Amino acid sequence: MELKNSVSIITGGSSGLGEATVRKFHSLGSKVCVFDLDNEKGKKLERELGKNCAFFSVDVCHEANIEEAIKAVIKQFNKIDINVNCAGIALAEKTLGKDGPHDLTRFKKIIDVNLIGTFNILRLCAEQMAKNPTDNNQEKGIIINTASVAALEGQKGQVAYAASKGGVAAMTLPIARDLARDHIRCGCIAPGLFLTPMFEGLGEEVCETLAKDVIFPKRLGNPEEFAQYAVQIVENQYINGSILRLDGGIRLA
Repeated sequence: MELKNSVSIITGGSSGLGEATVRKFHSLGSKVCVFDLDNEKGKKLERELGKNCAFFSVDVCHEANIEEAIKAVIKQFNKIDINVNCAGIALAEKTLGKDGPHDLTRFKKIIDVNLIGTFNILRLCAEQMAKNPTDNNQEKGIIINTASVAALEGQKGQVAYAASKGGVAAMTLPIARDLARDHIRCGCIAPGLFLTPMFEGLGEEVCETLAKDVIFPKRLGNPEEFAQYAVQIVENQYINGSILRLDGGIRLA
């Protein structure tokens, strides 16, 4: 699928991996729809990019909110071609800690945002993609979800996050199979350690320590590299149903 003249919905698009993807897709001619809860950053990005960038205040856990946002996208841009799901949250809490067992409400919140929120968006985007005419490659749309290396190599205190991202990874192939008859592909990026606002807040020394486990290059990933990977998935029709690591070769102990 070509990015030029496409319409993309990118969740978590106001910061980090999502923002980098918004900027990259927009630079390549896609009409980008930023779905995020951060109104200030979202509107600022909309003003900066100008034409063909629209911000929508969206809570991925709220079904009615998403449905209204999807309707607004269709009204403004007439179609949806691409959906990249970057919205996600994390917390550090062990299954059994010094203060007792993992808080169940917080566990559910991570699952709701990272797993159910991702599926909530993509199922509604797929409904609209299926209405598109096929392009020159016989495609109607593509969905790219964001898992994590934690889906396979979760660390201490990552039980909720690893479970949510493991779910995102596991549903990739079934989604691709479900949507094949509608000419829609589904892929999944599993990033390693990336220099997003979450990691930047840990400080330079901590980031350097974490980077030592990366095989090469010895650094954290740049969000722009995630965005470039998303572009390659969109443009390469034979990528489908796969979980694709993007991690500098890191394997978490």
